[in-house]
Amino acid sequence: MHRAEGDVVTGYRSFVAIGDSFTEGMNDERPDGTYRGWADRLAEILADGSPDFAYANLAVRGKMLTEILTEQLPIALEVKPDLVTLCAGGNDIIVPGADPDEKAAEFEEGVAALRAEGIDVLIFTGPDTKGMSVMSVLRGKVAIYNAHLRAIADRQGAKVVDLWSMDALHDVRAWSDDRLHFTAEGHRRIALRTAEVLGVPTAEDWREPWPETGGHPNWLTLRRSDLEWTRVHLLPWIRRQLRGESLGDGITAKRPRLAPLRELAERELASQQGSTLVDHADS
Repeated sequence: MHRAEGDVVTGYRSFVAIGDSFTEGMNDERPDGTYRGWADRLAEILADGSPDFAYANLAVRGKMLTEILTEQLPIALEVKPDLVTLCAGGNDIIVPGADPDEKAAEFEEGVAALRAEGIDVLIFTGPDTKGMSVMSVLRGKVAIYNAHLRAIADRQGAKVVDLWSMDALHDVRAWSDDRLHFTAEGHRRIALRTAEVLGVPTAEDWREPWPETGGHPNWLTLRRSDLEWTRVHLLPWIRRQLRGESLGDGITAKRPRLAPLRELAERELASQQGSTLVDHADS
């Protein structure tokens, strides 16, 4: 297929991602320590090499649903991109006593506002935590919230990436040690699945089987892992909640304005090269 320079064959010329740590890209780290994540990977797929494709990522780790809808959503509504991805509410429903029904109603208001402006919207269900010890206690609340999200998508004409049904995410290698964020490979597969939902062809398949491994850990190893996870991740999270603190305190969006993806990539490359020069000068 012939394409004039600057044309985008994926059907999208601009994309804004809003949400929390999932969309920010934790824990898919680049060599310089910044996060890439499924949204950056998806933007690269959607750009299809076009120099004019524009992308912004407003997501910040730890953000609650209300914060996302009051801080990030208005920016997306103002710039009116072709596509907005919205994943929010996960940080809310894991809080003890949170009502997934109420959170879903609030979520729908955000989706409706975007659709009213003619913006294509894509949302995500929460993943299935059945195979994750300790985190599996949240499975029921996640399932209820997911049911609401699918209904919202039907009512509002939004697309859905069903993380719950992605068998590839049932492998422990898709998850970071904190059991809340995905690995680089998990993010890669989610980006491919998202492109598929959008009808954008890719050269890779998110369903590709994971490499074979040499057996499974025994119950004692798993128990020790649970105890270590509780000490390193769960207890600090509980302390932050009690203090009204968040992982996102003091953090700003990594791509705060809609700009050509090529421009952003060149800026990041220049920054990385500058850091390298400084390191050499200090050594």
